[in-house]
Amino acid sequence: MFAELAAIMAPLFIGTAIGYGWVRSGADYPSEFVSRAVMNIATPCLIVSVMARVEVEPSIMGGVALAAAVVILSMGVIGYLLTRWLKLPPVHYIPSLMFPNNGNLGLPLCLFAFGDTGLALALAAFMVMTLSTFTVGIMMVSRAEGLGARLKALGRQPVLYAMVLAVALLLTDTTLPLWLANTVDLMGGFAIPLMILTLGVSLARLKLVAWRLSLAFSTLRVLGGLALAYLAARLIGLEGEALGVAVLQGAMPVAIFNYLLALRYDRAPQEVAAMVLMSTLLAFVVLPIVLVFVLPLAGTTLVAP
Repeated sequence: MFAELAAIMAPLFIGTAIGYGWVRSGADYPSEFVSRAVMNIATPCLIVSVMARVEVEPSIMGGVALAAAVVILSMGVIGYLLTRWLKLPPVHYIPSLMFPNNGNLGLPLCLFAFGDTGLALALAAFMVMTLSTFTVGIMMVSRAEGLGARLKALGRQPVLYAMVLAVALLLTDTTLPLWLANTVDLMGGFAIPLMILTLGVSLARLKLVAWRLSLAFSTLRVLGGLALAYLAARLIGLEGEALGVAVLQGAMPVAIFNYLLALRYDRAPQEVAAMVLMSTLLAFVVLPIVLVFVLPLAGTTLVAP
């Protein structure tokens, strides 16, 4: 079991450490360029590539997506009640609870744990998180931008059209032409390595403030998300790898994108940065334990005949 855990977690630890060390050494890292390349080119290609080659029942994909949506909504309600009780500004903390790091950390983790099938299922949760962040998330932190502006911004995201194409491929069991399959495989191949490196780079640039409050919300994000994801997955009827992926994606730390939004709209960016940092460190402790329980589920997801 230790060898299995090391095989899954070591690439994440090492890749994140390389990104962290790169920035701490004083070397330049073009975060904006890399982030745009990953979001606008690599991730859309990754989505299409995986969905085109992995055969998973659409109902199972939908179940994982539904579980992710339930966790996001539940975290929003819990966050609202908690911030009202503590007399804290809800908009400063709720997005960090709602939107986990299903991309930079969740995708590679599920890939290493469950292979291409796990990656395909993890992408279902990632799609829900992405759509929610670019609509509800930005509307929550933005004072002036309404639904129309957010939908227009969402419409400019290539990942949206990749999602539509991926769902069409999944439902119609369509095979991509070899030239196109090779192209999206190639361009999607740099998504996960750069996600891991960028995670380390981002952690190196964040500062820790108000650590007690940050630790409390970080614990709620990771452990609360884990519990909610398990309950939601069980109620939906997910089993096998689908259950494992739903649980892992639910236990992800605060997404770095929350910090970028807080910085852009001046919504307590230092507090959000601290939650990103602490929840990520906590996740690196919790996830190996979670993997001990979900790894036996590998190979038990029903796939299309």
